[in-house]
Parts: sequence; structure tokens; C-alpha cells
Amino acid sequence: MFNLDVLFSVGNIILFMAIFTRLSGLFTSAPLFSTYPIPAQIKIWLAAAIAFILFPIVQANTQFVTPNSVPALTLILFKEFLIGYVIGFCANILFVGIELGVNTFTIQMGLSADQALNPASGGNSPVITQAYTYLASMLFVILGAHRWLFSALYNSFKSMPVGYVFNFSPGLVEQIVVITGQMFAVGLGIAIPIFGVLFITDILLGFTSKMMPQMNIFMVSLPLKIYLGLLLSLIFMRPMAEYIAVLIEQFMTKIAIIF
Repeated sequence: MFNLDVLFSVGNIILFMAIFTRLSGLFTSAPLFSTYPIPAQIKIWLAAAIAFILFPIVQANTQFVTPNSVPALTLILFKEFLIGYVIGFCANILFVGIELGVNTFTIQMGLSADQALNPASGGNSPVITQAYTYLASMLFVILGAHRWLFSALYNSFKSMPVGYVFNFSPGLVEQIVVITGQMFAVGLGIAIPIFGVLFITDILLGFTSKMMPQMNIFMVSLPLKIYLGLLLSLIFMRPMAEYIAVLIEQFMTKIAIIF
């Protein structure tokens, strides 16, 4: 029989709160789980259910010391939320880089004014950006990257156990900064194929306007660039999907190594 006094002791309740807080940090920043339309109640109950599953495992493999004051408890919970948030943030950098790259060539197409609500970010973005975001989200689920996130979170309880110890070493911070910097590399890799073609098109249209001053080049260039950009988006959709799949595997591998 279970001893309810031991099961619902202050130490166990605080340990469960710490696990739940780390999961809450992950859900706040991780792709898919931090998607705008998901009700907060669902994310809270999901985090509580996973924390309930992880609780006996973490309890058996940690030497948790119960805090004896409110400031100490606040510090522990802040640390747990920060760890979960950083894990999700590192994974979400990939999606931010993809959105940055697609926004770059949509501006070149002349569709920067074509704004609509993007559920993935909670803000407004071009429709083509949303299409690529949904593509990345589907690949994220198909490749099982969400399971890699939970695996990284589970391993973080070993490398960064619950308690007062704050294991954010300079090496860890450096690796997080490196992953954050890769956002621009991802955006450049997404944007270059289509942006390069549109840039050459702009140069050719400039030469045309010089050779044929009587032509209203603006009225010609706007629909031409939109048509060309949409056509290139369809042509490069499969190579982009393969490229994004490789990026997801690389990012998840790096996150698993860091945490």
C-alpha cells in the first residue's frame, strides 16, 4: 500500500512542480507546442500528464533537496522554466530561420503586403511564408522530431538535475549562441535559390527599361515577378522539403548533444 503522507509530502509536491515547470518552459517556446491556436488549458493538462509520468523516474535518479524558503523555491522554478524554454527555443530557431528566408524572397516578389494571420507565430506573415511553415511543421511531425525534443528534455534531468545547481556552463552558452546564429544560415539557404533568380530578373528588367524607355517596366515587372516567384516556389518545393528535413535532423541531433 502507498503511504499517502510520503507520496504527498512537501518535497514530492515541489519536485512535481519543478518537472511541470520545465515542461511548461518547453511548451512555451517549442515548435508545434507553442502554436498560437492551441488552448492554454490543453497545454497545461498535457504538461501535467507528462510530468506525472516523469515524476517517479526523476525522483529515483535525483538527490533533490527541498527548499526551505519562498525565494529558494522561486529560484528553482525559474531555473527549471529556463531550461525547458531554452530547449524549445533552440528547436524553434529552425522555424524562425525558415520564416526569415521565405520572407526575404516574398519581399523580392512584391508580396510583402500580402499579410495574413500566421497561427504558427501568432503574427501576420505572407501566405507563402505560412505554406513553408506548415511544410516544416509536417516534416517535423513525420520525422518524429517532437519525440527527440522530449528525449532531450528527459536527458536534461540527468545533465541538469532539479535543485539549486545551475549548470549553464560557458560551453553550453556558446553552443546555444552558435545554434541561434544558424538562424541566418538557414534563412540564407532557403532564400538564395528563388531570391537569386528574382534578383537576376530585376537586373534584366533594368537593362530592358534602359533599352526601351517607352515601356512601363513597373507594370510589366510586378506581375512577372509574382508569377515567376510562385512558379519557382512550386518547382523548388520538393528540394526545399528535403533540405528542411536534413536541417531538422541536424538541429535535433545538436540539441540532443547539448542537453
